[in-house]
Amino acid sequence: MSLKAVGLNCTLKASPSPSSTQKLLDEVLDALKGRGVETTSIRLADHDIKPGVTADEGEGDAWPDIRRQIYDAHILIVGTPIWMGQPSSVVKRAMERLDAVFDEAQDDGRYPTYGKVAGVVVVGNEDGAHHVSAELYQALADVGFTIPAGSSAYWVGEAMGSKNYIDLPKTPEKVNETVQTLARHCFHLAGLLDRHPYPAP
Repeated sequence: MSLKAVGLNCTLKASPSPSSTQKLLDEVLDALKGRGVETTSIRLADHDIKPGVTADEGEGDAWPDIRRQIYDAHILIVGTPIWMGQPSSVVKRAMERLDAVFDEAQDDGRYPTYGKVAGVVVVGNEDGAHHVSAELYQALADVGFTIPAGSSAYWVGEAMGSKNYIDLPKTPEKVNETVQTLARHCFHLAGLLDRHPYPAP
């Protein structure tokens, strides 16, 4: 069975606005495609994701379909910009909605996220990429995702600068190294967990 990956672009900007987060997210998804992974990308700002912590917050809520795509995938890549030193409000909404997993234990006691791998990509023009990654990885691990080694890919520009990642003429070598590491480790770990799932409690 081929592996599937879904990327969540948690930029604050709806399509078709250019997105540095999308650029870095696409680089990771392209690296996964190169390993035969089927990928899809969702820009959350294009969808009406209601506030709350349940799987479905009622009429007009776009989250149930997005949630289904996450659950159908083996790998989740979450991309966010840094705003005021924090993950975006859009990615925080997604983490809040993933809290519903605690009400979805299967008959064998495992959550539907068990055996799924998560990675994070971060862009911004200020320091804080490690802080943002730490916040998101803690939340993702809490709801059952497995975090691979060396799994953050990020770019931060000069403090108080005006250049965005999307403005760079080419991907910096060190960023490309982390993109390839993230894709390689997510692919490896997702394959292992697909063949050898976590034991039931």
